[in-house]
Amino acid sequence: MGRVVVLRRPGVSYETLHTLAAAGVPASDAAVADQVEVSIKYQGYIDRQQVEVQRGLDYEQLAIPRDLDYASVRGLSVEVHQKLEAQRPETLGQAARISGITPAAISLLLVHLKRGIAAQRPATSGAVHAA
Repeated sequence: MGRVVVLRRPGVSYETLHTLAAAGVPASDAAVADQVEVSIKYQGYIDRQQVEVQRGLDYEQLAIPRDLDYASVRGLSVEVHQKLEAQRPETLGQAARISGITPAAISLLLVHLKRGIAAQRPATSGAVHAA
């Protein structure tokens, strides 16, 4: 595992790493060596991107209540409000695909929906109720 950490450092390449005796046998194919180096150096970025993609997929399926009053969503422009009222998308993903609906509007809608979900959860407290 230590070799992987060293390879993540700036200025350290797969080739220079294998000049060390403890590095083991290098890949014989240069393309494989390049792929190993890129994968290790950028693994953190790749992991974060995968989390973002999954989050986007989760939001894609987030249901919008049929009776949602779009006027209650703070920050939406009149145009966006009218488009959402006219289309009545079932999910956040559908709303995002409506022409003229900006990513900022989707973010506002997401925040509104999350607040609604949080408000529906029962309040938990540390108090013990006697029976």
